[in-house]
Amino acid sequence: MMLGYLLARAGVPVTVLEKHADFLRDFRGDTVHPSTLQVLDELGLLPAFERLPQRRIERLGAHIGGRLQQVIEFRGLKPFGYLALVPQWDFLDFIAGEARRRYPHFDLRMRHEASGLVERSGRVAGVSVRSPEGDYEILADVVVACDGRDSRLRAAAGLRAVEFGAPMDVLWFRLPREESDPEDTFAIIDAGHMMIMLNRTDYWQSAYVVPKGGDLRLRARPIGELRESVAQLAPFLVGRTGELASWEAVKTLEVHVNRLEQWHRPGLLLIGDAAHAMSPVGGVGINLAIQDAVAAANALAPSLRAPGPVGEAPLRAVQKRRLLPTRLTQAVQLQIQKRVIAAVLSSRTPQIPALMRWLLRFPAVRRIPARVMGYGFRREKIGEK
Repeated sequence: MMLGYLLARAGVPVTVLEKHADFLRDFRGDTVHPSTLQVLDELGLLPAFERLPQRRIERLGAHIGGRLQQVIEFRGLKPFGYLALVPQWDFLDFIAGEARRRYPHFDLRMRHEASGLVERSGRVAGVSVRSPEGDYEILADVVVACDGRDSRLRAAAGLRAVEFGAPMDVLWFRLPREESDPEDTFAIIDAGHMMIMLNRTDYWQSAYVVPKGGDLRLRARPIGELRESVAQLAPFLVGRTGELASWEAVKTLEVHVNRLEQWHRPGLLLIGDAAHAMSPVGGVGINLAIQDAVAAANALAPSLRAPGPVGEAPLRAVQKRRLLPTRLTQAVQLQIQKRVIAAVLSSRTPQIPALMRWLLRFPAVRRIPARVMGYGFRREKIGEK
């Protein structure tokens, strides 16, 4: 959606395909990091964005072995010292609405699914589409696949990802929130268990971390076992875990960390999770994908405005530009998975070394991981129209 907006802003006719009738799907990432806020500000969209329902998060802590430890401090970062929790459907509707209002050559087609690639003369020349009106083809100078970690277009192109592995999967669910509950968004870490609690004002969006493959074993047992575990980790939720009436209320995210060796073919570019599936650690996947979109728009717009076919040079340029920040981000995530999450899930009692506890007393230290998480390793700037 962001790439469609940016290309339309640059004067390029663009078609965005969305296979669903709307964007209303639970448990998608809802974090809008400072890097994305800066993109919105550069586009002049920030005032309108700030009118969306949202909650600002200025710090993140963890209850480790029953002790609260502040870990990440966004306050004090410039120009944005917070991340915003915004329902992803609201964010997508917002970008789509602004694009339609401003740019008549922005064409968003709902309930239109890209089912395969159209190839002509050795290059990708468009996509085949399934729609309520029937199947058809769209021809395009460039196809950009943004269809996620299970990308159908990636498979059709024969591009394969290198898998780096993950020790966990995540169970997502909602529980009611009361005014007497903690205000912060935080993690709860204890021997064998980890749960992240996102404060969504009137409910908790909860991520319960299980060992890789443990979802099937857990679902084979009564839902009451999950309710009991949640109540033990977060005693203030006692009396509300009954909202998890069945396993149907729990969605599983299979965690993958992978990266394509090559993000493009003639006429085709992959970005976001289609090119590099991220761990949920840090919630940075959406914001890394938006940085990909900015880099792709900057690289592609001049070639798309010029006559003649688009060569591979701008496609290679996108991968070259975005590969290093992707590698660095995944390297950090893999270390956290190995040294923190795998250790916790193996039932080892979590401990923070005394020196680290002392260092984390200082906001300046807590801002170091906040800057990495919030702004990433390479921030893209919006190009000229």
